[in-house]
Amino acid sequence: MTVNVLTEATRPQELALGDLACRACGARLRWSFVDLGVQPLCESYLRAEDLNRMEPHYPLHPLVCGHCWLVQVDAYVSSAEIFSEYAYFSSYSDAWVEHARRYVDTARARFGLHARSQVVEVASNDGYLLQHFVADGVPCLGIEPAANVAAAAQRRGVPTRVAFFGVETARQLRAEGYAADLLVANNVLAHVPDLHDFIDGFRALLKDDGVWTAEVQYLPTLVAGHQFDTIYHEHFCYYSLISLTAVLQEHGLRVFDVERLDTHGGSIRAYICHAQSAAHLQQPGVDALLQEERALGVDTPGYYATFAEQVSLTKRRLLRFLLDARDNGQAVVGYGAPGKGNTLLNACGIGPDLVAYTVDRNPYKQGRFLPGSRIPIHAPEHIARTRPDYVLILPWNFRDEITRQMAAIRDWGGRFVVPVPQVEVLD
Repeated sequence: MTVNVLTEATRPQELALGDLACRACGARLRWSFVDLGVQPLCESYLRAEDLNRMEPHYPLHPLVCGHCWLVQVDAYVSSAEIFSEYAYFSSYSDAWVEHARRYVDTARARFGLHARSQVVEVASNDGYLLQHFVADGVPCLGIEPAANVAAAAQRRGVPTRVAFFGVETARQLRAEGYAADLLVANNVLAHVPDLHDFIDGFRALLKDDGVWTAEVQYLPTLVAGHQFDTIYHEHFCYYSLISLTAVLQEHGLRVFDVERLDTHGGSIRAYICHAQSAAHLQQPGVDALLQEERALGVDTPGYYATFAEQVSLTKRRLLRFLLDARDNGQAVVGYGAPGKGNTLLNACGIGPDLVAYTVDRNPYKQGRFLPGSRIPIHAPEHIARTRPDYVLILPWNFRDEITRQMAAIRDWGGRFVVPVPQVEVLD
């Protein structure tokens, strides 16, 4: 038996926040991951008439469970307040739509999906993924809590139910005759404060030998890449495979395969089935990744101890770049208005004095202002009119797509800047 001896340098900051309990296993949360101050909800974009009003701010301080190793943010607001109307439309990213199309092709072939199968996607957004199943003639249903986003899916011909998902919704669907051969949940497990009700819903809706695929941002990649900007109130949980398998086991579910993905700065796709299902053999990649995580120390407190200082270093480097640009009379603007960009800007105290404006392809955001920083949002064409020296790519996980779309900035000598994991000026 190995005993981990923690020094001050390898011990996470001890909390003095009362009896906060892990939402997965119920253990007392003792350790800090990183304190990002108080911030507004990252998708609460402001209209001009909101600028003279108070913005609610909440602590953004993810904590580490020393029992199941789930990293989590306390739920200061309900899911209904965040997701009943939402500003994120998946289809505005060409790369993400293509990622979904490749997944659909692979899933159809691997699991033999056909015209008598049933696919259900939870948090189906604007139909970015299910539209490919519709085109292939595979019956599908989207579950999406944001009515404005669900309406966009319905216009694409994707059957969509406006609802929050959990046990009750799953039982209603089973009563209506729905039972899923394939359940899809992309980047939604992070968005759930009541984790047990949500997972029980998947267990209830999944056929005996059905498959649930869940894509989640991968905690070890977040740590290695200093990706603190992917932390925000809407993301209640941050998963390693160790923490994910632990909570699934409580609900009679198991991970039988896993893939590493490049999406969102580094994710995993877990293939999940009922624990008793004999149809899905355990693949060697699951144990291999669990062993890799243990070798990193993901199941030890010391793994989490230095992240806060890494974040501080990343913030200082970005501020130094922006201040130098301002002192040299160079203009910096942003590209994109993603949630991660708002965490980054607010954690660093960056406003319109350092980043004059940002642009976004989503018409819902254009003409509004970023929460907290109150940086104005324009259409992408605004960059050509103002010809800035630097364009700061806030959704840096789409850097290749964005640099292709905006290649014309090089006509006047403009350059792209990526802020994470460290400031990088692209040639």
